[in-house]
Amino acid sequence: NSVGSPPPPPPPPASPPPPARPADGAGSSERATSSAPRLTQPAQSYKRSTFIGGERDGDGGLRTLVAAPEAEAEAAEEEEEMPPPFTGPVADLGPYQSALEGSWVYEELHSVRNVRPAAHATPLGMWGTFLYAGVVHYVTRGREWFTLSHGGADHERLKPASEFSPIEYPKPDGEVSFDLLSSVALTGTNHEGNQPPHLTLKDDAVPVARNLAVFDGPEQRFCPAGVYEYLEEEGERRLQINAQNCIHCKTCDIKCPSQNIDWVVPEGGGGPAYAGM
Repeated sequence: NSVGSPPPPPPPPASPPPPARPADGAGSSERATSSAPRLTQPAQSYKRSTFIGGERDGDGGLRTLVAAPEAEAEAAEEEEEMPPPFTGPVADLGPYQSALEGSWVYEELHSVRNVRPAAHATPLGMWGTFLYAGVVHYVTRGREWFTLSHGGADHERLKPASEFSPIEYPKPDGEVSFDLLSSVALTGTNHEGNQPPHLTLKDDAVPVARNLAVFDGPEQRFCPAGVYEYLEEEGERRLQINAQNCIHCKTCDIKCPSQNIDWVVPEGGGGPAYAGM
């Protein structure tokens, strides 16, 4: 520039980046000792049911993951020779359960064992949970002498569709709520197309004859990934399973009112790949 020439104009301000869209994970485990299974392999998402999702998932999962190899090492010391393949369990991981029960993870799970069952133990429903969590648990911190019961399996509590009116949900606005398929895409889930199916039906006739006829096909609503959908072909309805979308929450295996869906562990490497969660 020559002497005395005006400086160049400043560059225009950069446009603000679009707001980040939250990605969701899904799981169907009940976080209390009243619903915890006996452990024989590492559990990755133990946390208190009174925590906000994800608040201590990592801590609880790490503690249970640490307990697993400790139990495996103890079992290996006691077992001098491994049995032939496919002849039964190769090690007794009973110490894994004991290690978990001696950790702070189990202590937290035990302290909230009555939070969810409080909704079923009285006619108050969810108000019973609020009453328990806000009064009883606040005072006792889970040290009460009693343990409430859910009173039955989760799938037994589903009522016929005829007792309810359909719910009209608003369309996703792209800001607070989002469509299902794009949400599934954010999970990064993937399964090889030629792998053995990990979602099967015990009886192919049950979905239409009972689940659709009595409960209006709950599979198409309780699955968070759109794996199950009822299609009509040549005037007949059938249940289609889009196993590629499965994000391994296992809700279908638990919630199916006919207990007709069998969810098994898929081929290694398949499933969701949550980034940054």
